[in-house]
Amino acid sequence: MKIALTVNDFLRRGELVYPDRYAIVDEPDQPAAGWGSIDYREMARRARAMAAGLDELGIDVGERVAMVSHNSARLLTAFFGVSGSGRVLVPINFRLVAAEVSYIVEHSGARLLLVDPELAEALDGVECERKMIIGAESDTVLMKFDVEPKPWEPDENATATINYTSGTTARPKGVQLTHRNVWINATTFGWHMGVSDRDVYLHTLPQFHCNGWGMLYAVSAMGGKHVIIRKIDGHEILRRVEQHGVTLICGAPAVLNAVLDAASELAATGKPIPGRKRVRIVVAGAPPPTTTIERTEVELGWEFVQIYGLTETAPLITINRNRIEYDKLSSFERAQKLSRAGAPSFGTTMAIDAEGEILARSNTVMAGYWEQPDQTDAAISGGFFHTGDGGIIDDDHYVVISDRKKDVIISGGENVSSIEVEDAIFQHPDVTEVAVIGIPDEKWGELVTALVVTVAGSELNEASLIAFAKERLAGYKCPKRIEFRAELARTATGKLQKFKLREPFWADADKKVN
Repeated sequence: MKIALTVNDFLRRGELVYPDRYAIVDEPDQPAAGWGSIDYREMARRARAMAAGLDELGIDVGERVAMVSHNSARLLTAFFGVSGSGRVLVPINFRLVAAEVSYIVEHSGARLLLVDPELAEALDGVECERKMIIGAESDTVLMKFDVEPKPWEPDENATATINYTSGTTARPKGVQLTHRNVWINATTFGWHMGVSDRDVYLHTLPQFHCNGWGMLYAVSAMGGKHVIIRKIDGHEILRRVEQHGVTLICGAPAVLNAVLDAASELAATGKPIPGRKRVRIVVAGAPPPTTTIERTEVELGWEFVQIYGLTETAPLITINRNRIEYDKLSSFERAQKLSRAGAPSFGTTMAIDAEGEILARSNTVMAGYWEQPDQTDAAISGGFFHTGDGGIIDDDHYVVISDRKKDVIISGGENVSSIEVEDAIFQHPDVTEVAVIGIPDEKWGELVTALVVTVAGSELNEASLIAFAKERLAGYKCPKRIEFRAELARTATGKLQKFKLREPFWADADKKVN
């Protein structure tokens, strides 16, 4: 017997087993008038109402519905109401400007665009066949409780979502994730993290970001409670951890740093840190410095877990979680172990090609880029997905990321990992941000250069920071030049835009390597 794997499985089980249990605690300050607290029976009812509304609007199976929204109960439910009825959800990054949103709406061919009220003015010029402001307007038109939605014949190979990449070097690409992709990712991720019906999940991770990494599906299947937070603030995260008994969080390193900063302020006043020995925090997006990992265990008392993946892999392909073998290590030694990207997730095969690029083979790898077959063929070839990241697989079979391939610095004939240099510099207490790049140099080929942001009032200078780095790195890896900046260029999803940071240094060069 073969039953199609679809996103419906997750909410269906939540409704069946836990109908009267709170499913969602919406953000109380939603500009669209939040949904408050609803149980799994009501969440499923609203997902079906959304599907019925799409029927009435004439949006057929396979057609695209775009949604630009901060985290909300409505967006969470749309992952089931839209995708679960055979349509394709296009969750768009709410940090993008109007021109970028317009490109995605047009490129995806979305017939309906739903816009967060807070973004209505900024996105006023974005056009779509049908456009609604999320809230009273969308609820009136889209939520049809009085009729049953048309049945959809489940197809696990159908596209569930199109998720647009952040586009650091070019136009964003639409990643087609099938129901099978997201189903296997969610169940695998949930298994690795031990998600259970006792979990309370705080949505610090944007739901648009690769479908909340799939954790929103996994938590729903197990009847966990979703606590929505709209905007990230370290103190507010800690308050909700205490108020709701949060056990699980996902987010980028910046989220963890905000929590650590807030916790330091709490500790200075003698107040306890909420969630000790209870919270698991899953971090991805960039390898956090070892000092940050250690502080998570020592100062917060939370379990740190690192995963690695891309939107194209739904995203989980490696995971690094504390092991019994690490119990006798010091906190710093454990942090060093946990700084690796991780071992292959269940069902994934990892490899490194002759050029040092990390490759992955998994059921979570996308179907392809929407309407970009050439880009798809370039990314998926030889039976593997090509990540574009450089690294190694160590003796423990753990993946260690050294850099984006194009970001490797070759200085004096030696390869230098910018991530390793950044990790060392970031250990200095005055450093809040750092980006390491290679710039042209007549003697060394490329000069290792650090662009650094420091805490307010710091008197840190170039010589002392280089000396600090030399205590932690081989001489050839240490930055030969340091520039102090007020801020560093980042994408809308918080990634460093190193190509922009490099541009001024390479402007007069005929080629971008030296």
